[in-house]
Amino acid sequence: MSALLKTLALLFTLIYTVTSSCTPSDLAALLAFKSSLNEPYLGIFNTWSGTNCCSNWYGISCDPTTGRVADINLRGESEDPIFEKAGRSGYMTGSINPSLCKLDRLSTLILADWKGVSGEIPGCVASLSNLRILDLIGNQISGKIPANIGNLQRLTVLNLADNGLTGEIPASLTALANMKHLDLSSNKLTGQLPADFGNLKMLSRALLSKNQLSGAIPNSISGMYRLADLDLSVNKISGSVPGWLGSMRVLSTLNLDSNMISGQLPASLLSSTGLGILNLSRNAIEGNIPDAFGPKSYFMALDLSYNNLKGPIPGSLSSAAYVGHLDLSHNHLCGTIPVGTPFDHLEASSFSFNDCLCGNPLKTC
Repeated sequence: MSALLKTLALLFTLIYTVTSSCTPSDLAALLAFKSSLNEPYLGIFNTWSGTNCCSNWYGISCDPTTGRVADINLRGESEDPIFEKAGRSGYMTGSINPSLCKLDRLSTLILADWKGVSGEIPGCVASLSNLRILDLIGNQISGKIPANIGNLQRLTVLNLADNGLTGEIPASLTALANMKHLDLSSNKLTGQLPADFGNLKMLSRALLSKNQLSGAIPNSISGMYRLADLDLSVNKISGSVPGWLGSMRVLSTLNLDSNMISGQLPASLLSSTGLGILNLSRNAIEGNIPDAFGPKSYFMALDLSYNNLKGPIPGSLSSAAYVGHLDLSHNHLCGTIPVGTPFDHLEASSFSFNDCLCGNPLKTC
């Protein structure tokens, strides 16, 4: 009986050791990761002491069955008590040490909003096959997105916004079949969107604003049946606005403002029953505004300002179920502004700087 008890005790000790402390290799990788970063105000790395990185190390969590490091969650803006006590947001400098790639069971890597982390994304990050979330938003990271980023087949969130990334969007990125959220906005990315961007069938948000992307909107996007938010604003996108954008059933927000888009405005965008925010301002769109609004049109915001639109304001706009913010200024529109909803609550600035519009809230005709 005593032998059985000893065996059980030994087994319990082994299980406890596995599930309560990280492996020496994970410990070494985290310490090397820490050595390349400097966080002077909050002291979060002060908790990274001792040999058990699975216990009370700030931002670190481990798989309870294997004892391997599973998550690094370090956010520079948080409601965590450590931030409230300091009375400030975080600031961190340094770079991402490639030793991180030795954490081969890592599923979450968040090093976000620290404002000063620089250097490049280590190419070996693309070897972390268990990675589901990669969030490096709000730093000063430079260089290119790793060419083999498409190897991360389990990735669901890729957020590299608000950095200084350059180069083109890697061709392999469109192989991320499970990705739901993509944010590459506010970088210095160039080149065209990959022609097969539409392969990202699970994607619900594609945020690519404030880069230097060029070329036309890929036709493959028409097959992204889960896409709800497409933001290509403040780039160098050219060509015309594809009519199929108005037929995408889930798409509710479309921001294409501040580009080099030309051609005419598709009627399908205005008759869409799903689009709630449509911003096409600051382009070179021409022709008349299609008289295509209907009782199911519901726009929280509709901005067509700073284009080359001409002709009258379509009367069908007054039949829309709702129009919150409307901006038709800085075009070549002419004629009488329709009466009734939504025109009765709009300011003159919504219609200013056109050729010959008149009627409330502008001067009488």
